[in-house]
Amino acid sequence: MRSIRQFVQNFQKKRVPLHVLVNNAGVMMVPQRQTEDGFEEHFGLNYLGHFLLTNLLLGSLKEAGSPGRCSRVVTVSSATHYVAELNMQDLQGSSYSPHGAYAQSKLALVMFSYHLQRLLDAQGCHVTANVVDPGVVDTDLYKHVFWGTRLVQKALGWLLFKTPDEGSWTSVHAAVSPELEGVGGRYLYNEKETKSLEVSYDQRLQRQLWAQSCQMTGISDVTSEAVSGRLIT
Repeated sequence: MRSIRQFVQNFQKKRVPLHVLVNNAGVMMVPQRQTEDGFEEHFGLNYLGHFLLTNLLLGSLKEAGSPGRCSRVVTVSSATHYVAELNMQDLQGSSYSPHGAYAQSKLALVMFSYHLQRLLDAQGCHVTANVVDPGVVDTDLYKHVFWGTRLVQKALGWLLFKTPDEGSWTSVHAAVSPELEGVGGRYLYNEKETKSLEVSYDQRLQRQLWAQSCQMTGISDVTSEAVSGRLIT
């Protein structure tokens, strides 16, 4: 979290506009370990890092956005979120499963994006937030998975996996496509809108996750203030 805050300070000193933020950093199925802040690594790096970065940069995004030219937040999730469970009593994964921890972090990103869009709408901001699924991409993300999967990747990655360029297409689409101007709160796969896991639309759970994430990262939860006069249940 310290490095994220330092990055934001350095960026803001440049005094350049911020039109697009793509949250793409991630690890997958790593052995059980913690970040410098004491967070389970999947949850801390894949989710909380992006949560904090986005919130710290919202001011810059809002300043750069204008009617008909919204700034955009694009967050990269994964189809793995479809098999995830969000355990609000155990976000740090005390009963650790590498696959479960990874999937939970990706579900959290989807729910974060949806709640963020409702906050932006309530504030009347010219900023949109969407979440994308890049598909199965041939990158080093798989270095901690089962050896058999790595073998398949090495032998048949050219056939079964997307190239990194192909894996970026949906993120680029979300970042620049005219058809998504002013459109947020969408889950995109292969440049098309699709449905995410049903529980990801649970607004009460989204709000609980947001509130706990604010506590974990030490930022203010503006949900109540932002939606005063507009009910989020």
